Amino acid sequence: MTSTARRLAEIRGGGAPRRHNARTTAALTGNPGCDRRAVLDSAGADKPGLAERVGFPARFGQSRFAITRGNAFEALVKADGGAELLRLVAERLGVDSTGPATWTDLGAEDRGDPPDATAQFGRAARSRAALAAAAPVGADDPAALFDHPLLGLDVAGQRVHLEPDLVAARLAGRFHVVEIKSFPVIDGQADPGKVAAAAIQSAVYVLALRELLAAEGHDAALVSSDVVLVCPRDFANRPVASLVDVRKQLLVLRRQLDRMARVDDLLARLPADFTADPSTDPERLRRSLTSVPARYAPDCLAACELAYFCRHETRAETAALGRPVREALGGVATVAEVLALAAGSDPGAPGQAEAAALLRAAARLRADALAGQPA
Repeated sequence: MTSTARRLAEIRGGGAPRRHNARTTAALTGNPGCDRRAVLDSAGADKPGLAERVGFPARFGQSRFAITRGNAFEALVKADGGAELLRLVAERLGVDSTGPATWTDLGAEDRGDPPDATAQFGRAARSRAALAAAAPVGADDPAALFDHPLLGLDVAGQRVHLEPDLVAARLAGRFHVVEIKSFPVIDGQADPGKVAAAAIQSAVYVLALRELLAAEGHDAALVSSDVVLVCPRDFANRPVASLVDVRKQLLVLRRQLDRMARVDDLLARLPADFTADPSTDPERLRRSLTSVPARYAPDCLAACELAYFCRHETRAETAALGRPVREALGGVATVAEVLALAAGSDPGAPGQAEAAALLRAAARLRADALAGQPA
């Protein structure tokens, strides 16, 4: 065991590291400037256990109903060997879907058995061989659909297993990741937050698939950055496909993964007694967590198990009001500073002049509005 691995094991308490998946890997991109999350994720720490121990348990996650609904919709879309799915994807890509096509279920041999390392290794090898054989793409090659391939990606020194819903090859001359989600598209519009989350998760699959093909000697650019998102139309189970460009998400994901790969830089800045062991005394855990800078924003509440702890910690800071407020205030860090600048009792630092003028103007407008209200 290397000194870095030994230090990470000490931080999490010596237990097995928490394994990442596509959702947790995607969540890393939501706040790439947060040192606290980067350290804990690099160590594979038990963040739900930590949150519970320090008195701020996580309050998010998928409901069983949502999971059941999603599985049922995915089964419906993939019925009949993916015939309807192929038509949807091909139509969205603007290519002909009437020619021959192959369907390969890469998870069939593992179905019904509890997953273990041996089964995952075999399935990953089958996926690698099948996907590599589908490239390069010839003009006369039939379309190929790969159901639930198992991909891999290195995250903070761990090999993470990733399972996209589908990979479509030889359509429009490229590979396309296909994600099937159960949230509806109503009158052509879907929930922006859910689409954004699906885009980030899909970017993880695109990056892993590009790395797989590159390792097999193929051009990583064969994997398109346009992901096909399949959702129910309106309030029925009739599927509709959309294209989502994940180039921006790929850039953020690569930057964050590179940052986590430099875990020694993060460890060098930690106090010697830093710990993230959930069995530790709660007060010591709180001191350890607060010793590492966080970058809280309201968006964290939907993606990080420690978000409620961080929100409590920053309740007097402007960061707790969201990124737009923090950026608009131009470096005014605390609510107390905001109130003092608005009241004119504090002239502010030279770099805060513009923010101070805006705050004083807003305070005057508020006072005028309140003065005009009937008693």
